[in-house]
Amino acid sequence: MRLENAKPVSFAHDLPPLELLRSFEAAARALSFTKAAEELHLTQSAVSRQIAQLEDSLGVPLFERRHRAIVLTEAGRIFQRAAVECLERLRDATARLRSVPAPRQVALTCTPGFASLWLIPRMAHFTASHSQVDVRVSASLEVVDDLDRARLDLAVRFVPLGRGNGPALFEESVMPLCAPRLASQLREPADLAQQTLLTIDSPGMGEALTLDWDPWLEIMQLKDLRMKSAVRFNHYTDAVSAAMAGQGVVIGRMPLLAELVREGRLVAPFGSGASSSRGYFIETSRRGAGNPDAQNFIRWLRAEAELVRAA
Repeated sequence: MRLENAKPVSFAHDLPPLELLRSFEAAARALSFTKAAEELHLTQSAVSRQIAQLEDSLGVPLFERRHRAIVLTEAGRIFQRAAVECLERLRDATARLRSVPAPRQVALTCTPGFASLWLIPRMAHFTASHSQVDVRVSASLEVVDDLDRARLDLAVRFVPLGRGNGPALFEESVMPLCAPRLASQLREPADLAQQTLLTIDSPGMGEALTLDWDPWLEIMQLKDLRMKSAVRFNHYTDAVSAAMAGQGVVIGRMPLLAELVREGRLVAPFGSGASSSRGYFIETSRRGAGNPDAQNFIRWLRAEAELVRAA
């Protein structure tokens, strides 16, 4: 076939403007016009108008609008895959033309407690030997089901034992922890009845203040224990901070708090803990499986976890 006289293909009237594709990709990834607007430094109404303009030009709805939520339609899912591929190829081509190597990045999601109490204190160990790799940590209690759609390489899941979909980092055990000056008041487990309980105000717990305490209380045969008062927090890290300040007793999730115990900032007045029948597991996306830096990060995570188990 001879192509010498073939006319260049014109995309002028066939493709939507690039800003509409960027807004759609961000909204489809976050499933939120508000979060897309924050990422793109636009207003929520501007993103909403751009999505409506894109849908009008295509002649099909890309999102199903629900009460306080949006979900992709079948057409939206098809267009999302095409948009992501298009934008990534444009990004890679731009980087090559600028003679700038594509950014090396590892993106992961995990719980806020795991991030602040275990991962972040150790991150310098990884970055010291991988200085060219940017690590993006998304700490949230919301479970990201589709890691690839969220452009994440891996997730550290906190789930019941036996339900992890990847290699285990470590199992969790629980035990009461408090500040050293409070420990002198706790000679035996029954003394907890005179202390303030520091706990998490989790959805669905209702009045079950000691839900996380149950494994330890059962071993100690203290299932009916009622503490003097309680202070609820939205985040576990806040409860831990209150315990270090001597404001009460928190259920310690080990090994997340092992370093604080070794440093003497928290003490375990009653010795060893009880298994919570939960643990931390690594789940890898297709994106992460093809990212050498993500694989190095996973190996580093497992090596750090092995050091914890050996301690």
